[in-house]
Amino acid sequence: MSTKETSPTVSNAPVIRSDVPGSFSWGVFHERHPKLVRQVLDALPYGPAERAAVERLLEESTGGVLEPLQEEAADVAQWREWGAGRWGRPWGEAPFLWAESYFYRRLLEAIGYFRPGAWRGIDPFAPFKDAELAGSAVDDELAALSRLDGLPETRRAAALLSSALWGNRADLSFGITADATGTAAADLVADDSATLWSELERAHGGQVCVVADNAGRELLPDLVLIDHLLAGGLAAQVVLYVKPQPYYVSDATTADVLAALDRLRTAPAPAAGAIGGRLWRAMNDGALVVRTHAFFCAPLPFHAMPADLRAELAAATMTILKGDLNYRRLVGDRLWPPTTPFGDTVRHFPSPVAALRTLKSEVVVGLTPATVTRLDDTATPWRTDGRHALIQVAARP
Repeated sequence: MSTKETSPTVSNAPVIRSDVPGSFSWGVFHERHPKLVRQVLDALPYGPAERAAVERLLEESTGGVLEPLQEEAADVAQWREWGAGRWGRPWGEAPFLWAESYFYRRLLEAIGYFRPGAWRGIDPFAPFKDAELAGSAVDDELAALSRLDGLPETRRAAALLSSALWGNRADLSFGITADATGTAAADLVADDSATLWSELERAHGGQVCVVADNAGRELLPDLVLIDHLLAGGLAAQVVLYVKPQPYYVSDATTADVLAALDRLRTAPAPAAGAIGGRLWRAMNDGALVVRTHAFFCAPLPFHAMPADLRAELAAATMTILKGDLNYRRLVGDRLWPPTTPFGDTVRHFPSPVAALRTLKSEVVVGLTPATVTRLDDTATPWRTDGRHALIQVAARP
């Protein structure tokens, strides 16, 4: 996988870094990561060696320089290529996307995820994912699925899309009413949902790829939306892409998909159980395929994806990217003017593409000048506080 940026749309928009005190990206390393480290060390009974290694990583990433992986790491050669020219330099000088990805790779190394021993293959974030999936809020949301069955098809589809967009926002479960949908719409900074549905209808019965974001409570509405695409014939096959290893705390892996599917199948709510059963059978017969690729844990934007993954996605009638990190990788983690057309930043992508994303980082494109002015006038951190969302689509001409 090359680190060269080959996108024709790469511009002079500055790459986001984390070396500006007080910036959002600086806060991730100096405020969010220290809290995360405490939570990880409290969640599982790691021994002295693992705990000391995690503490060293935290110290290095907040005030030290980038150190390469140990020689015995299986992916050391790949990471040395990705980090060429960066080793020995401060973490904050690396692109934020790169440095944040490397932090999670090093965290797995520190707790022994890849090394032979007792902690090999143990997901350090599993306690958080499991607790969320087992929570009573999930029971309520799955029970609310039955209330969608009587809705007109267009309203039901809109509710399922909104649930997948907002994930675990407490007031936007599967029990969305007309009023709740209106509330959600007011918080959308861009809404290409009509284009999304029309494109899926136009390519009726093709292959739809879904690149997952978070596990647990946020993965459930993704699976329900996938069931809707398959049951309604909008997709003959859905390929669900997940991470090959734990990443960014809550990112979904194959194990997380199985846990969410089991949560659906065993739910006391009949509608949820029926969806879980259909998805199980869809996996049996190949209508739903779960795939992964090492590139999904790479520290690079999507325009640098390798040829084999590009070929897979090129076969899709539509690729739906979930979440903030996938958005950053799609458009490039840069300080674009927010009115930069979405389509101009995603021409590199090998298929028509849709982004479903709540705003939790600084990068955003495709907004109207009036929307930017309205949001800026609120004097709130609207780009990063998770209160706003977008649905953006770049269709094939």
